[in-house]
Amino acid sequence: MNTLIALPAFNEKKDIGFIISQIKKYDLDILVIDDGSTDGTQEQLSKIDNINTIVHEGNLGYGHTIIDAFKYGISYGYDSIITMDCDGQHIPDEIQIFLTQIANYDIVSGSRYLIEDNKHNPKIPPDRYAINMEITQILNKITKLNLTDSFCGFKAYKIDALKKMKLTETGYGMPLQLWMQVWELGLRIKEMPVKLIYNNTSRSFSGELDNAATRLKYYKEIIKKEMNKNTRSRVTV
Repeated sequence: MNTLIALPAFNEKKDIGFIISQIKKYDLDILVIDDGSTDGTQEQLSKIDNINTIVHEGNLGYGHTIIDAFKYGISYGYDSIITMDCDGQHIPDEIQIFLTQIANYDIVSGSRYLIEDNKHNPKIPPDRYAINMEITQILNKITKLNLTDSFCGFKAYKIDALKKMKLTETGYGMPLQLWMQVWELGLRIKEMPVKLIYNNTSRSFSGELDNAATRLKYYKEIIKKEMNKNTRSRVTV
């Protein structure tokens, strides 16, 4: 299976070189989507051989970077695509988990909380965990997907499944739009446990989304919008 590794990046100069060096041992094509970095990330990438890049002149949002990666994978005829963060919170050695599973599913999603003990890790930012659990519960009530982690960005996707989706959410809530469309399309999914790592517990979401209540409201609005477009039975969020 012809697989692309896609790395969304925003101000990742510190870690990105090491992460890519670890990924390269899998001999897979690598795409980095630099979302308007201002810390020298692009200069660092220019020193690395055998990678492909998409560069946003300004910061367009996490969802936009992932959608760009999907479009790239479709345009260049890949069979599957793996997305992972390049800030050290996803372990390149776990790529093998996704490579071995994606042939059997449409989406294989990493979960930091599939292992029960991880839920009690003191390094988890309390507001992020609480919001993740509330949103995951809402999604499960609607979709019966039985997710344990709505937001983990470490995922593998069949390109044929991505071709069926119409993803438009450019912000951090894009995974919720994706899960709702997964349900609508009846895609085959599997969650796999991945390591729970928080290297920067104070990392900003930027702007008003740094407020937990505002962030939760934004996530719920995305789910409601997808429900309004959905042909399945309605569930109150």
